[in-house]
Amino acid sequence: MSRLLGGTLERVCKAVLLLCLLHFLVAVILYFDVYAQHLAFFSRFSARGPAHALHPAASSSSSSNCSRPNTTASSSGLPEVPSALPGPTAPMLPPCPDSPPGLVGRLLIEFTSPMPLERVQRENPGVLMGGRYTPPDCTPAQTVAVIIPFRHREHHLRYWLHYLHPILRRQRLRYGVYVINQHGEDTFNRAKLLNVGFLEALKEDAAYDCFIFSDVDLVPMDDRNLYRCGDQPRHFAIAMDKFGFRLPYAGYFGGVSGLSKAQFLRINGFPNEYWGWGGEDDDIFNRISLTGMKISRPDIRIGRYRMIKHDRDKHNEPNPQRFTKIQNTKLTMKRDGIGSVRYQVLEVSRQPLFTNITVDIGRPPSWPPRG
Repeated sequence: MSRLLGGTLERVCKAVLLLCLLHFLVAVILYFDVYAQHLAFFSRFSARGPAHALHPAASSSSSSNCSRPNTTASSSGLPEVPSALPGPTAPMLPPCPDSPPGLVGRLLIEFTSPMPLERVQRENPGVLMGGRYTPPDCTPAQTVAVIIPFRHREHHLRYWLHYLHPILRRQRLRYGVYVINQHGEDTFNRAKLLNVGFLEALKEDAAYDCFIFSDVDLVPMDDRNLYRCGDQPRHFAIAMDKFGFRLPYAGYFGGVSGLSKAQFLRINGFPNEYWGWGGEDDDIFNRISLTGMKISRPDIRIGRYRMIKHDRDKHNEPNPQRFTKIQNTKLTMKRDGIGSVRYQVLEVSRQPLFTNITVDIGRPPSWPPRG
């Protein structure tokens, strides 16, 4: 009996010992599993936290590419070298002031000194290829496209670039300069070239929301004449030297003007049918008035302009039908404008100080002889 009891007790002890060993093994497995989870958690935290704080752009390459024009995001995933343009890697810049502190005021404008493009390029090291510029110290409220209708005026363009790039930079503008060059020797069409410039600038950068339309031979004499768009279309060149520094007539809207994208589309852009000199600016004035908008102008003391003297282009003679067309703006503005412009781009060339776009805009209709 005692032998049977002893054997039973021995088996019970072995079973208890086996259960204890099994319990111990389960406890060890659970312990290491929990430890591994905690270790992985803290490893992820320590790896992500500091890297994200130091290089936030590494996880947002797509946003970096959108906010920095004319650059591409790094494919390596490494942070890019900071530049003068604001981006995700740079601290948030304050808005540019309404009255930029670096403006000079009245300027001495002369056109007698030689003006090679190399000199102008040296004077404007912050201007990017294609004539693009963004202030390095503030965020502008608008993105401005400056559109210049052009043909055979290289001498004038050098002076324009020499004076305007420093002025626009001091005004703290984010801008691009587009020279729309009419191909061939047919009659010049200023307004149609401006329509082309509007469309082609938006193709390059859809962020443009302000458009300044400037003749290549006009230079402002005061940098407080800010090249911005407002609640109403803006006429900048209100006091040219060739008109004795005053408006030639109340409805004059020529030389240099500015419209927001919404204002430009509201008037259906500019007319395409004014071949030759004159009339298109009066048609534009009529379009603005017919849509209920008012033209804003700077103070005459800062709206003065110097014109570079030149001989009139033989292919830019007055349009004999311009007076009849001006009287019919109400009938023509819906069918003739940005929605009906036809042209062919022949070349796009990005120069150090501007983007040159050469276009074929067709030929003018034959006019009946006068007499």
